[in-house]
Amino acid sequence: MNKAELINEMIGADVRNFRSRASAERALNAVLVAIQEGLCSGDKKVMISGFGTFKTVVSDARKGVDPNTGEVIRINASKRVHFSCGKKLRESANSVGRPVKFSGELI
Repeated sequence: MNKAELINEMIGADVRNFRSRASAERALNAVLVAIQEGLCSGDKKVMISGFGTFKTVVSDARKGVDPNTGEVIRINASKRVHFSCGKKLRESANSVGRPVKFSGELI
C-alpha cells in the first residue's frame, strides 16, 4: 500500500473522521512529520502503544566489497531508522480475516 492508497483507506474507514481527501492527507502528513521530528530531534525512539516503535540505530563504519570490481571499499558510519512492530499489530497481521482492536479502532 502506498501513501495515496493509505489516504483512501483513511477516507473510507468506518469512523469517517475525514470530510475530504485533503483533510486525511493533512492528518497523515502531520503524523509522519511528528515521527520524523521526534527521531531527528535527539529522541532515539518514537513509540506508538500497540502499533510499534520507530528508533534510530547507528551502523558502524565497515568494509564492503564492490560487486562489480571485487574491490574492498569502506562504508561510512550512518544512522538508520528501525521499526519494531507492537504486539497488537503483530497479532493483527497473524490473524487472517480477524482484525485486532487498536485504541478502540480496528488496526
